[in-house]
Amino acid sequence: MARYLSIIDSAYRATIEEQDDTAVWFTHAMKNGGAEVSILLRGDAVNYAVTQQDAKGLRFGSRAVKGPDLVRDIKAVVEKKIPIYAVADDLAERGIVSTQLIPGVETLPRGAIAKLIEAHDRVLTW
Repeated sequence: MARYLSIIDSAYRATIEEQDDTAVWFTHAMKNGGAEVSILLRGDAVNYAVTQQDAKGLRFGSRAVKGPDLVRDIKAVVEKKIPIYAVADDLAERGIVSTQLIPGVETLPRGAIAKLIEAHDRVLTW
């Protein structure tokens, strides 16, 4: 069975229309379909791993847009036993410390990304 790695570095893409991050949702759906999958958060997407993050607040005039609940979504990924990693260097660049992360999210240095990719047969980048 092929192992898939979803690399997510573009945060909050399509979250207005779908209310969820497409890449997280798709990877979770692949797992539900029986695929072996992992997620790597890098760049701005490392914010997805923060326990107290809140992407709400977008308004069009007086109408509020329901924002995504990525804490719920990432916790669901962890509960589904999907390995999820965040690049430690990207976390540090944004002032995020490990105590702020959702339990179950593993950190790895930027230099370990190549090994993670090599451990997978197919890579999806978002």
